[in-house]
Amino acid sequence: MSEIKTVVGKAVTVAGNDIDTDRIIPAKFMKCVTFDDLAEGMFYDVKVNPNTGELTDHPLNAPKHAEASIILTGENFGCGSSREHAPQSIYRNGFRAIIAESFAEIFFGNSITLGMPCVSASSEDISALSAYVAENPETEVSIDLEALKVSYADKSFPVELPSSAKMALTSGRFDPLTELMSNGAAIEKTAEALPYV
Repeated sequence: MSEIKTVVGKAVTVAGNDIDTDRIIPAKFMKCVTFDDLAEGMFYDVKVNPNTGELTDHPLNAPKHAEASIILTGENFGCGSSREHAPQSIYRNGFRAIIAESFAEIFFGNSITLGMPCVSASSEDISALSAYVAENPETEVSIDLEALKVSYADKSFPVELPSSAKMALTSGRFDPLTELMSNGAAIEKTAEALPYV
């Protein structure tokens, strides 16, 4: 796995607090066997008018934010059910980081396992960045995971990331399954030394 020390990209705001996993990926899109086809369902019920089937004026539909790879949002993002499909759908839409006031714990963990940093910032700092990118959508936003700082234009602000998640991302050890699979010899050696195996 690659080390993730910095994420740079354009940003889009998905405003609101307590945005739950059912809103992120509606249940009707969870009939898949793999996560490969989850991109279409991300925020589907707020991006598409259920009566007409036409796209709404949601920021995620705005052409000016088509290249966005960082989501800006509010408190308790990813709350509700623990469905892993929610961060998978976000990641498969090309997003590589989320800046929010706070995150639901299970959503946060599932995102880190994908290598998608979720950093927390103050409401004031997120609002200022959100207003700026609304007027200047081409702005590059940089998230420095080592310095725990977000920079854009000539501005910057601090962010928070638990030390365990920071270590996992910056050392490239964020996917426990991949790490387990790549250490087969060490596992066999340990198993051979156990008297009960």
